[in-house]
Amino acid sequence: MPVKQPKTLLGFVPASRGFFSKELAAKMRRASVQAMQKVGVQVVVPSESDMPNGCVETLAQAKKCGAMFRGKGVHGIVIGAMNFGDEQSAATVVRAAALNVPILLFGGQEANALTKETPRRDAFCGLISIAEALRQIGAPYSIAPTPIGFPEEEAFGRGIDWFARVCRVVRGVRGARYGQVGARPEAFWTCRFDEKSLQKLGPTTVVLDLSEAIGAMSKLKDNDPAVKRIMKQIDAYADTSLLVNASLVRIAKLELFLRRWAAENELDAMAIQCWTSIQNNFGACSCTTMSRLTDEGIPCACEADILGTLSMHAAQLASGGPAALADWNNLHNDDDQLVNLWHCGVFPASFAKDRPRLNTHGVLVPSGATPADKSGGVIEFVMKESDLTLTRVTQEDGRFKALVEHGQVEANAAETFGSYGWCRIPHLGRLYRDVVLNHFPHHVAMTHGNVGNVLWEAFGKYLGMQVYHGTQSTPGVYTPALPFGG
Repeated sequence: MPVKQPKTLLGFVPASRGFFSKELAAKMRRASVQAMQKVGVQVVVPSESDMPNGCVETLAQAKKCGAMFRGKGVHGIVIGAMNFGDEQSAATVVRAAALNVPILLFGGQEANALTKETPRRDAFCGLISIAEALRQIGAPYSIAPTPIGFPEEEAFGRGIDWFARVCRVVRGVRGARYGQVGARPEAFWTCRFDEKSLQKLGPTTVVLDLSEAIGAMSKLKDNDPAVKRIMKQIDAYADTSLLVNASLVRIAKLELFLRRWAAENELDAMAIQCWTSIQNNFGACSCTTMSRLTDEGIPCACEADILGTLSMHAAQLASGGPAALADWNNLHNDDDQLVNLWHCGVFPASFAKDRPRLNTHGVLVPSGATPADKSGGVIEFVMKESDLTLTRVTQEDGRFKALVEHGQVEANAAETFGSYGWCRIPHLGRLYRDVVLNHFPHHVAMTHGNVGNVLWEAFGKYLGMQVYHGTQSTPGVYTPALPFGG
């Protein structure tokens, strides 16, 4: 289920050096623009009326190009060596734009085997010079998965798509607004976070006392047309036959309030105090609402876990689909590569293998913490088989760090309640022992597809985090390369 994402606007610097073939440079520029547009990104690039062949060669042209990028507010800059390329001009564009956005480098391949007579690009060498110039001005940059090639090749399109996703994560996280409804569970230090440090990273936290939310929800009328409309939508979203109408009314009121509050505060995602006050004082679980909002592109984390919210948001930005927050819940008793990714019942329904159903809370009710008639609204299902990307951002000693991992959900006879899936990670033992136990809390975000390489680059290169993966040789040390065979 795709989530609506903002368009990515890339500024393209076709870097050229005057005494190389202008014809080859112009041809490579046109092919590059077409290939980027084919991937679905919007491209800001100097035209041939702005400068000869539409390529950047001089200081004046570079300043003009940088001003263009700044005026358009591009989300990332792609520097392509159309031939050898002029490294000072490329660096000047970046400084003139002054946008602090991700940068991608690539170079054009020679059309034919070299001879003494044929025109040549020498982009293989020129790209090295451009990279050196960017290092000298302190500008971090990424290198295309296939650094030298032809724009018409599939590898080029994959590289641009990867970079556009990196830009989306960086831009989205830096400008995010996360709503925190209520306090974390007192017993869960794992959900602590430093709000001031988070603000320096970029995201703003918007807080609301749970009592205010309960007060506002309690004032909503049962026959409010908006409440009735949401009830119908919930009935289409999942099997509601196990819950009484009064419970569904309260769930709909909760959703209506949170939708309005999120819209009023321009929130990208939320973290909610989901037990036990909302059950005992309002009479519903927040899980159905959180599941539905997450499926629509407003990730909602359990237990007021704001860094879990950030993890979900980043995963969604990378994949283009919904993300969920799970517990690293159980190791399979017969298979040490299988972990049960579980939560009480809050995953988005798009993760479900079969039609989900709403139920009362499977932990709180049996334990006596909340009564059954006030604990309806968890969403139960088994996850469909799929590739997953797992990620978690946390803080330690004022620094941010991130876990990135890939896995595969597969069918298994072992059963439990809530929403869950069995995920295979071939190096799970090492991941658990060396990475999770040493560095990360029990919540992990997950999204469909293999986009760990996007998060790896965004977190490590541009958001300044230590990045961890189960098989890296030096845990925590980001290396500028695509992991996971990406």
